Amino acid sequence: MARVAATVTVPGRVAEAEELWYDSHRWAAWVDGFGHVAKLEGEWPQLGARLLWDSRPNGRGRVVERVLAYEPRTGHTLEVEDERLEGTQTVAFEPLADEVRVTLALEYELKQRNPLTPLIDPLFIRRQLRASLTRTVTRFAHERRAEAAP
Repeated sequence: MARVAATVTVPGRVAEAEELWYDSHRWAAWVDGFGHVAKLEGEWPQLGARLLWDSRPNGRGRVVERVLAYEPRTGHTLEVEDERLEGTQTVAFEPLADEVRVTLALEYELKQRNPLTPLIDPLFIRRQLRASLTRTVTRFAHERRAEAAP
């Protein structure tokens, strides 16, 4: 499996960052490519909850996420799948002095492989996925900073 990750530091406590991260009503503001929630089964982000969401046009299409692990004030692990890939996505919250380090990581396998995949994946696909995670955590940081501003 290939792995990509992005990290950002946001103001406040873990509880505040976590509350924003798990609020699906606000995902359109910061989750890269997010369109809308199509269906939610269970209590997000509790273990076993399943979320189906649709991306914006020309995006990932239908994305399915299922919570594999959740530990309050620490993070969660999701099983993720879309048209092109499947894998595991984690978010981790690490308390600092008056900030929180948020790390978003994706371990993935491409569903359709060919003899060029070992070359194309690291040069193009992995770079795009890393950029997407970076846009997500950067926008999340903007949202959290705006929320924390007096």
